[in-house]
This record gives sequence, structure tokens and C-alpha cells, in this order.
Amino acid sequence: MDSDEIKKSETDKGKISMNKSAFNALMISVIAASLVAAFFAGSYVNLKSDQVTKSELNSAIVKLESKISENQQPQQANVKPTDISTDNDPIRGDQNAPITIVEFSDFQCPFCARFQTQTLPLILEQYVDTGKVKFVFRDFPIQNSHPNAMPAAVAAECANEQNKYWQFHDELFENQGVWNKMAITNATKVFKEFATKLDLNQDQFNSCLDSGKYIGEINSDLNDGRKYGITGTPGFFIGNEKIGFVKVNGAQPFEVFKSVIDSQLNT
Repeated sequence: MDSDEIKKSETDKGKISMNKSAFNALMISVIAASLVAAFFAGSYVNLKSDQVTKSELNSAIVKLESKISENQQPQQANVKPTDISTDNDPIRGDQNAPITIVEFSDFQCPFCARFQTQTLPLILEQYVDTGKVKFVFRDFPIQNSHPNAMPAAVAAECANEQNKYWQFHDELFENQGVWNKMAITNATKVFKEFATKLDLNQDQFNSCLDSGKYIGEINSDLNDGRKYGITGTPGFFIGNEKIGFVKVNGAQPFEVFKSVIDSQLNT
């Protein structure tokens, strides 16, 4: 084999190596994309590397990217503006603020915790504390995957009886890693410890939590969320009855919320 053939052979090997590397990267990106799509679409895509052809992967990428793009874009809510109710749920901010954000959330959902700790503080600082937006939290516990979400929601409602809903809300999300994988009985004990920490009347709180007093209220939120098209958490509606509401899916970055809020304020 002459030197030119050797060089060609080495080049071809290099191409093969690059192709395999690119193919592996492609596999990783598809699997990652499938997990993101699972979050937004509420379903799971099973991809097995030893059973998927390159053509099938390319097709999967197109479908996944299309689904992600579709769900990440803020959408006009497919319900009548008057149907987006705040019910009698806790509100942060000026009751007369021109724009309302209604969140449907699950205390055990990791994406919800990410929104609460990373994005919500910026919304509060720039829009709620300045009187432009009021923020409403409604419960949407997904019990088949988050068994502690319902008792956590009940605990927060029990704290609301003593005017400490938002303090308890923050305690639940900031310490989600402490209680989210516990058995329900152990998680309930942790919620009672939170009540002690927040100086709640312990007897009143314990009685409220143990009786499941607010399960009906929480189920009402769930039913409304389903009616509005909520399929995963967190889900948001931003607007008011006059101009309508824009739906935002998932724990989007602050810039997405800022764009929607500013647009609604200027409508």
C-alpha cells in the first residue's frame, strides 16, 4: 500500500470515528430531548440505542423539537377569559393589580421548586412588589407520581388559616429535598415541624392537617386546572378578564415571563 493509500485509509478511519462520535452525541441529545418533551407533554419516549436506526433517530429529533417548540411558546389560553378563576386561593401582591398570574403547581414537583426558587423572586421584585401584577397559587398535586403533594397542599392551606400561607409555601419548596421521598406519615411529621418553626398554633395546625380538612378545596383546584387544559406542572395563565390570558407551560426562565407580562401590560 503506497503512502497516498495509507493516508486515505487513515482519513477514512478518522471519518468513521467521527461519525460514531457524532452518532453517540446524537443519541444523547435525543434522549435528553425526550426527557424535556416528557415534562412538557406529560408523556415518556422510550429510545433504546440498540434498536433505533439513524433514520428513526432523525425522525424522532424532528418530532421532539417540534413538540418542545410548540409547548415552550406562550399560547393564548384555549378557554374563555372569564373562565380563568383565582377561586379563593392565596394571592401575593395588590388585589387591584392590572395583571394576574395564576399558577397551577405541585409542592413535590422538582420543576415547580425550580420556578419558586429561581424565577418567582424576580417576578415578585419587578412586577408584584411594584403593583403591576398579583400572583395566585392554585394546587395541582399529581398524586400518582407525587404522593406527598396532597398532604403538603393541605398543610399549606392549614397554615393559611393562621395567615402564614406564603411562609409555609416557601418552606415546602425550599426544603423539598428533605420530605419529597419520605413515606407520607414521615412527611406529615416534617410539615408539623415546619409549623412549629413558623410559630403556628400547633394544636390547630395538627388537627387541620390530620383531618385532611382542605382536600375538597384542593380537588376543586385540580378540576379547574384540568378544565383549563393543565396537564403538567407548573402551568401558568397571565392576563386579565378584559384582554384574556396567555398560557405558559413549565418552569420557563424569567425572560419568558417578562416578555409575556410586558406584552399584557401594554395591551
